[in-house]
Amino acid sequence: MTEENLAEDLAKTGPFHKLHHVSIVVHDVEKAMKFYESIGIGPWQDYPAREDFTTLEVPDVENFKKIKMKIAFLNDKMQLQLIEPGNDQTSYRKFLDEKGEGVYHIGFVVEDVEAGEAEGQKRSLDIAMRGRRDDGSGFTYFKTAEKGGVTLSIRRSPEYQK
Repeated sequence: MTEENLAEDLAKTGPFHKLHHVSIVVHDVEKAMKFYESIGIGPWQDYPAREDFTTLEVPDVENFKKIKMKIAFLNDKMQLQLIEPGNDQTSYRKFLDEKGEGVYHIGFVVEDVEAGEAEGQKRSLDIAMRGRRDDGSGFTYFKTAEKGGVTLSIRRSPEYQK
C-alpha cells in the first residue's frame, strides 16, 4: 500500500468526519455574543450543565464546571461555542493568557465516543481531557494543537439534546 493510499484509507475512517462545533475562547462572553448577534449569529443559549458528567478527567474539575459557555446553532448540526474561562486555572485560561482570544478547539460528533477515542489513540493521539455521562455520551479532547495548530475533540450528545 502506498503512502497516498494509506492516507486515503485513514481519511475514510476515524472520528473526524462530522463537524459539530467551533469553540472560541474569549475574555468577555457577553461582549462577544453582542458582536456575533450584530452580524446575525445567534440567538445564544447556555451550554448544558456539566453537573451530569459522572466521569470528568480534566486538570481541575471544579474550575472546569465554573467556566461560562454559550452556544449558538448555525444550522441543524453546527454550533459556535463561546467560552469565558474566568480567572481560575483551566486549559482555556492558559490558552487565553498565552495566545489571546481565538479558536480553542474544533469538535466532531461521533456515534460512539469510546470507539472514537480508541480510534484517536490508534492514530497516536494522546488524550488531553475527557468526560462521560451515564448514558454513554460525553467528550474527548486530543492533544493536537502543537502538531496541527488546534485542539480536536469528539463528542456524543446526551439523548435529551438530540
